[in-house]
Parts: sequence; structure tokens; C-alpha cells
Amino acid sequence: MSAPAEAAPGDAAVHVIWRIIKYALRYRRGLGATLLATVGTAGFAIATPELLEWAVDTGLGVEVEGGVTTVDVDESLLVVAGLALLGAALFRGISQFVQAYLGESIAQAVAYDIRNQIYERLQALSFAYHDDAETGQVMVRATQDVEVVRMFLNIGGIRLIFTVGLLTTVMILMFLTNALVALVVLPFMLVLAIRSYMVSRALVPLWRDVQEGQAQLGTVLQEALTGIRVVKAFAREPVEGEKFGVKAKWLYRTSYTTSMIQARHQPFMTALWMGAMIATVWVGGIEVANGNLDAGGLTKFLFFVALIQMPVRTLGWMVMMVPRAATAGRRIFEILDRESVVLESPTAVAPTAPRGHVRFEDVSFSYDGERQVLDHVDFDAKPGEVVALLGPTGSGKTSIVNLIPRFYDVTGGAVTFDGADVRGLTMAGLRAEVAIVQQDVFLFAATLRDNIAYGRPDATDEEVEAAARLARVHDHIVTLPAGYRTWVGERGATLSGGQKQRIAIARALLMDPRVLVFDDSTSSVDTGTEQEIQRAMSALMRGRTTFIIAHRLRSVRDADQILVLDQGRIVQRGRHAELLAQGGLYREIHDLELRDQAEAYAQIAGGAE
Repeated sequence: MSAPAEAAPGDAAVHVIWRIIKYALRYRRGLGATLLATVGTAGFAIATPELLEWAVDTGLGVEVEGGVTTVDVDESLLVVAGLALLGAALFRGISQFVQAYLGESIAQAVAYDIRNQIYERLQALSFAYHDDAETGQVMVRATQDVEVVRMFLNIGGIRLIFTVGLLTTVMILMFLTNALVALVVLPFMLVLAIRSYMVSRALVPLWRDVQEGQAQLGTVLQEALTGIRVVKAFAREPVEGEKFGVKAKWLYRTSYTTSMIQARHQPFMTALWMGAMIATVWVGGIEVANGNLDAGGLTKFLFFVALIQMPVRTLGWMVMMVPRAATAGRRIFEILDRESVVLESPTAVAPTAPRGHVRFEDVSFSYDGERQVLDHVDFDAKPGEVVALLGPTGSGKTSIVNLIPRFYDVTGGAVTFDGADVRGLTMAGLRAEVAIVQQDVFLFAATLRDNIAYGRPDATDEEVEAAARLARVHDHIVTLPAGYRTWVGERGATLSGGQKQRIAIARALLMDPRVLVFDDSTSSVDTGTEQEIQRAMSALMRGRTTFIIAHRLRSVRDADQILVLDQGRIVQRGRHAELLAQGGLYREIHDLELRDQAEAYAQIAGGAE
């Protein structure tokens, strides 16, 4: 279990809390109405003991003389007092409802705003952020941390104001009524408040650990379910079960500890409150007998003690919401304040009459600013050309195609699209002209049609079907009971690797882009299926710049130019026959990785004759 983040210290915590409050200040009218309702709730709550004092002293007419107590009942006054008490309770209930409703609505509105901002910021951040970010941590910040902020605004903010105001007013009224009885009650209230604060302080890190434990338990469960085929293939069910059991047991023990702390705390708090009531009756009775306090005043004291005991018990928890909110807010603002390293220029323009002419002009690139992934790369890919990228793992092939749509920005040189630096083009306009079939195919939990039309949701059924035919996946789709309306499981779990790649190819083809990028896009299909896809795509490639990262011989042989990369540099370039004649790295790749494929193609060609 990782250690929980510490609360932001000093001025940093104040700054974070103020930023959170500013979100609530957007709803000034609602806040104003909530504060009025808070004042009304406190006012009508205090009015009840005051009315009881008046009812007892006036309606009952209690007098003590010579040790003899006489009671003169005024029934009409008692009826009026009863109606007044009923009215106070009614208006207190209405005010309390308005306070709770508006307070929660404002807190939920702020949570809604923050969640949307987090999502928009995550969408706006470049690949560089997502390469390093831990998905589990991001999810916790967007859910549990936002929930902490919501609770702070409603409980640690609005209700804290109500509680402090109520306690202050009640204590003043108690001292004004009878200072001695107030002094007797005060130590009980102080001990109650201090004890509540200490318990809350002990529970806060445990609650945070419980939240973190739930997140880690969810991560283990997600991994086990996502990789269930691997788990079963290697008979690792007992190991995965043990991993889950360890996390679940830790969560159980932590949750049990929090329950035990609260269980030990409750009887003590109840006993302390009863002690305050007994002390009030004892000392208050003596004061009544001595003539320093009337019966109505004693009744008021008892109701005051009953009124403030729950706010005092929750005060410590409310106060502890502040550092919790500061910690959660700091984690949230770390995302919201993060600037993308790939920014769109205010003067950026969308491509006009795009042709797909891509040039790399002395391009250098580094992910971390230290190790060069691309080093002075130059090439010119004209419209209609097919460019194949070859090289060992880590040579920079994928980095090249990621620079074209500005998933990353070059650290040296320039990438141009139709003669314009891509940094001067709008990202939406540029990416609309670049369709990518990535190596790790991702399909959404949606229908097959929705997945194919993801880049063009307004596409007609005929256009979707045409793209599927070109990708050689239509014949499989129509055999399914629901056809194009078939629901795809999470990450396309219901499809084979080849089927997923053909769906991804259809998705790219439907966009009708000027630039096509196939990042090892046929690695999961057999040789015969690959030839079908290549034949279907050959017509589509005319007039479009196509980049292919593949080890398939046919893709390489048909390319207009082949770029052979090694350690971020282009070490060879040319066509297939030329590079074979040159020898070098291309010949090594051909001999080591492509010879078997060449033999397979020869067999297929021989069988077709």
C-alpha cells in the first residue's frame, strides 16, 4: 500500500482551499440563499429553548416560597406556547431542508464542473503526459478526490459555518442566563469537542487508506478480468486469487480498525453527554432552589445541552475536512494546471485543399529531452507514394508517424504538411487528414458499426459497409446474428486479432484521409488475408501518402521508398531491389525476418498458377 499524500502545508493549503471556494462562488445566489437558510435553521433551533423557558415561567407560573413550590397553570398561554413551538419546529424544518438541498446542489454542481474540467484537460494533454500517467491514480483523482471536495463544501464549509455559529450563540445565551451552570457545562463540551477532533484526526488517514485500498483492489480485479485468458492459459488462478485476497484482507483490516475506533468512541461520547445533562440538573436545581435561576431557565439549559451535543460531536470531523480537501484539491489541480507540451498556435489554420505531401526536414526528437529517438531525419513523401519504415525495435519507426499528426512535437527541425509546418496547422484539421491504424488496436464497447464510424459518426450505412468491404471484414460481419449492430466486448474481446485489425483498418478508411498510417496493422492476420487486404487497399492508396510500419515482405516490396532506421537515423533508403543489392541492415532484416514470408508468398503464387 502506497503512503497517502500529505496535506498541502501552510500557505499552499490556504491557496488550494481558496481555489476550491472560488468554484462555489460561481453560484453566488445559491450560496446567499443557503446562508440565509443556515441562519434561519440556527435561529429557529435556538428559539425552541427560549420558547420553552417562556412557557414554563409564564404558562405554568412556577413559584418557590418558603420551600413550598406552587404552580399556577395558564392554559391559554400554554396553547399559545405550544403553537409557537410547533411553528418554530416547522420553520426550522423548512429552513433545514432548504439549507441541505441548496448546500448539496452547490456542492454537486462544483463536483460536476471539476470532473468536466479534469476530463477536458486529460483530453487536451498530449501523449507525453499519458505515457507517464498511472491510469489508477488519474481515476482516483477524478472520482474519490472530487468526492472529498464535494463533501468539504457541504459539510466542512456550509455546515461548519452553521455549527460554529450555533455553538457560539448558544454558549453566549447560556452564560447570560446563568454563568455558574454554563461554566459547569462548558468543560464537558470542551472535552467532547477535543475528543471528537482526536478521533477524527485518527480516522482521516485510515479513511484515506481505505479509499486507496479500494482503488488497488479494483486494479487487481480489472487486471485479472482483462487478462483472464492469460491467467487460465498459465493456470495462474491460485496466484491471482492470492493477490486479490491479500488486498482484500488489508482493506478488511483497515476498515475494521476504523469501525473499532468509532465503536469505542461512541459509548464514551454518550456517557460524557449524559454527564453534562446530570451536572446541569444538579447545579441548575441548586440554583433554582437558591433563587438564582427559575424553572424555565433550567429547562432552557437542558434543551441547550441537548441541542449542541451533536454539533459538538461532529465539529472535529468537520474541521478535519479542511486538510483532507486541501490534499484532494492539490491532487486535482496537479491535473488541471498541467500544460500540454503540444500546444496549438493562436494563429493556426486548417489545411486547405490538402494533398498529403509530407516532408521531414532535419528532424530530431526526444521523449525525455536527453536520449535522441530521432537524429537528423530527412525524407520527402509525395502524394500517392507508399513509404515503408523498417528497422529493429526502438529504431524510431513509430516515433516518425507520431510526429505527423502532432502527437508529439519535434525537438529539432520541422515536419511539413503540403509545405506548411504542422505546428502552424490546427490539430483537428491536421488529424482529420491523417488516419492511423495503430499497432495496439483499441475497440470501444459499442456496436461494430459505431466502432467503424468512430471517426465519422455521420457516415451512412452504405459508407460503413463499403469501408468494411475494402478492409475484408464485411463477409464476417454479415454472418453474425446482429450484423453491424453486434455489440463488441470490452477492448474487442469478442473478436480475433485479425478481425480487430480489419475493423481498425475500416475505421481509418472511412475517414477518407490524405495520409494513411499503418503501424504494423497486418501483424495479426495470416498471409492469405493480408494479401486480400493489400489488394483492397491498393486502389485506395492512389493519391494518398501512405506510411507502413511492417515486416511483411509484400508491403516492403511494393513501397515507393523504403526507409531503414537504426538508432534514430536513416541508414538506408531506396526500393526493395536496390536495398537488397546494397546489402547492409536491410539485407540482414530480409534474411532474418522476411525469408520465411518470401517462401510463403512463393508457395501461394505457385499454387495460383
